[in-house]
Amino acid sequence: MMSGRSVTLEQARAGTPYAAYSYAYPHKTAYRRLDPPRPLGEVWAGEDRSALYFYLHVPFCEMRCGFCNLFTTANANDARVERYLAALERQARAVRAAVGPASFARAAIGGGTPTYLSARDLERVLRLARDVFGLDPRRTPTSVETSPRTADADKLGVLREHGVERISIGVQSLVDAEVAAAGRAQKVAWVDAAVGRIRAAGFPTLNLDLIYGLPGQTVDSWARSLAAALEYRPEELYLYPLYVRPLTGLDRRAARAEDQLRVECYRAGRDLLAAAGYEQLSMRMFRSRSAPDAGGPVYCCQDDGMLGLGCGARSYTESLHYSSEYAVGAAGVTEILDSFAARSADAFAHADYGCELNADERRRRWVVKSLLRMPGLCAEAYRAEFGTDVAGDFPELRLLADEGWTEAAAGASVTRLTPAGLERSDAIGPLFYSAAMTRLSDEYELE
Repeated sequence: MMSGRSVTLEQARAGTPYAAYSYAYPHKTAYRRLDPPRPLGEVWAGEDRSALYFYLHVPFCEMRCGFCNLFTTANANDARVERYLAALERQARAVRAAVGPASFARAAIGGGTPTYLSARDLERVLRLARDVFGLDPRRTPTSVETSPRTADADKLGVLREHGVERISIGVQSLVDAEVAAAGRAQKVAWVDAAVGRIRAAGFPTLNLDLIYGLPGQTVDSWARSLAAALEYRPEELYLYPLYVRPLTGLDRRAARAEDQLRVECYRAGRDLLAAAGYEQLSMRMFRSRSAPDAGGPVYCCQDDGMLGLGCGARSYTESLHYSSEYAVGAAGVTEILDSFAARSADAFAHADYGCELNADERRRRWVVKSLLRMPGLCAEAYRAEFGTDVAGDFPELRLLADEGWTEAAAGASVTRLTPAGLERSDAIGPLFYSAAMTRLSDEYELE
């Protein structure tokens, strides 16, 4: 039986269903300085590198939205961008030499807003990934984030020419007043034009991100916004509940997100998308049943690692998660970016900030990453991975079933969230967090 659980079922039942996003474990706020730094050659020695996720972070945006706590900076000048890209090239070559041969099942370029870069710099980044790591988006399904104002035809043309198959665009709302209240400069007309350019460029998969629970939003306005989004016929949608995080614009304005509104918006959105032919894959992710299969090698987030490049990117091995440091405030982000830009190639060949995962933490991560997604938590796969019985290791699973938040599937070997459980995913996840990781996150001082 696993021990050290810091959240009880009673707390999950009685408290808010919206404590914080729960889809990664451990959270980056549990990372600390690694002393001494770990050579990447040792970190990756013995790891299965046959089907990794490749992630590259571009920490630049045209503005910081009021809800955003991502690692990014607004309106970076050309000199800062150039220093960053030069450091990214040093990092890529140092990491490739240290890690050795690797194959990739999936890839993403995120941020920030990667299309904040010029078309020339986007080309530079894609060629770097290809020349150093052999990453070819024509063979490895690749996604790139964009925004309405930066999704211009030249940049989209570069991405499509390289074989990028998925474009994800954060629109948040298709009601201008709601977007303004969220501290975002955007007009519906800009979204219309951007989606038109994306469709004209021929990307097989368009994803739209929307947020519910925004200031001034109602269930009716949310439904209208989502109906308008469906007019674009996106292959995927992610619906995110609003979280007002420390040091964000909404936090400075003392904005609050109401639980009841978020619950009602979630249910309305879920039902609307189901009626429109979308399959729900997690609390947040919905995919059209007519969407094309991305193809490519199989990637299992529970078992397979991730190789991250760029300031703000995380990397995962079986027993170590590592990254650069994290900040939200402008001064903290700038300091970390400047440090990254000044790093030597040798420094990039070491992990110096992260979190060690012992056997208990690896089990917890596996359960969280499985249970909160469809098709669910497979007891046989867990036993094959860890050699023990998941129900014996985590008696919380029986409590969730008694509560009606999970159900048995696939001959009772799979535990899957029910509709009632799915909508409480962000409360259920923390049931499986260890007290040690929770304490580290609670003690973290955000900058």
